[in-house]
Amino acid sequence: MLIPIGTDVRTPRRPIGNYVLIAANVLVFLFTDFVGDRLLGGVGSQLKAYFALDAARPSLHQYLTYQFLHGDFLHLAGNMLFLWIFGNAVCDRMGTFGYLCFYLAGGVIAGCAFTLGADNPLVGASGAIAAVTTAFLALFPRVHVTMLVWAFFIFTFQVPAMILIVFKIILWDNIIAPRFDQGAALNVAYSAHLGGYAFGFIVALLLLLVRALPRTPFDLLALWQRAGRREGWTVGGPTSAVRARPVRVEELHSRPIDTVALTPVEELREEIAAHLAVRDGPAAIAAYGRLLSLDPEQVLSASQQLEIANYLAQARRYAEAAHAYEAFLAAYPTAAEGPEVRLFLGLIYRRYLGDDQRAAHHLREALLSLQQETQRALAQQELQAIRGRAAGPPGNPTSPADPSMPD
Repeated sequence: MLIPIGTDVRTPRRPIGNYVLIAANVLVFLFTDFVGDRLLGGVGSQLKAYFALDAARPSLHQYLTYQFLHGDFLHLAGNMLFLWIFGNAVCDRMGTFGYLCFYLAGGVIAGCAFTLGADNPLVGASGAIAAVTTAFLALFPRVHVTMLVWAFFIFTFQVPAMILIVFKIILWDNIIAPRFDQGAALNVAYSAHLGGYAFGFIVALLLLLVRALPRTPFDLLALWQRAGRREGWTVGGPTSAVRARPVRVEELHSRPIDTVALTPVEELREEIAAHLAVRDGPAAIAAYGRLLSLDPEQVLSASQQLEIANYLAQARRYAEAAHAYEAFLAAYPTAAEGPEVRLFLGLIYRRYLGDDQRAAHHLREALLSLQQETQRALAQQELQAIRGRAAGPPGNPTSPADPSMPD
């Protein structure tokens, strides 16, 4: 199983509108599938039949009500997970009222797309959530999504939202895969999904274009505009300069701006991302140094920050690598890579920087969460070496080969 469990977006406000939608879906499900069916003698099934979207004979109210009905618990859980992952950030950008209107309109358009070629009933929030998903793509194309892989073993990795949404969610899940599984195609309303995707993407871009939504330097139109200026064409008209100032990472995907011109800090973040995309470590390190000289509190996305720290360690710039790893831990305290990062920090501080106190701190913290026995044994071995060095006269420090870096 491949499940999204989080994104890099930090919302400055509580996405109340998204909370309301999730609560409404859960409460309706509990009433229809538990209270209505089990306690009220089948009333839930009757309500579902009345409020589901009957494609053969649709009623006007059904285009709204079908969005809050679900077939079973897994249907509800999958939809609410995606709504939580992508909807919180979109709700924050649109505002509660605007987001609720957008969500419901996306569900209506998805229902219309379904009724064009079907004659069976439709239930589920998938069409509206599809609209939210492509709105997220338009508003946050450079954000990374954390994915949980659950197979013979469990691990997480990060993937750019643009790749996940366009290639996995839209193309593979809704266009390519159904051709190989006709049974699933009979039970899934792919036409409603595609209608929602189209609506969400187009409307979000239009709202950005007319500035009905706050613009940021990292929305899809801003990326197109900068690409256009490099190629000699423009999208959305001319831009003007804005006063440059350092910004913190949590502002980058949330603050409104009057134009899409970049500050020096934002230009450096773009440059670092470009260098990392082509695995140009030295250039990425140089740009990262310039970034910290402008604003020492800057932190990149989780995957980029970790990659920069690894490049610094590979270059044997251990003090800078330790600073980059520390920044990663401070910004992403619950990251899955945290225990391995702490183990590696312990090795760097003991073997290369001579700071036994910080080394011991990170090694002890790592031991609380490390799962692999080899890593636990290494952490314990390093702690024993620190205790031995504190107890007796210093010996010749070992210089083992560089340990493997977390990724």
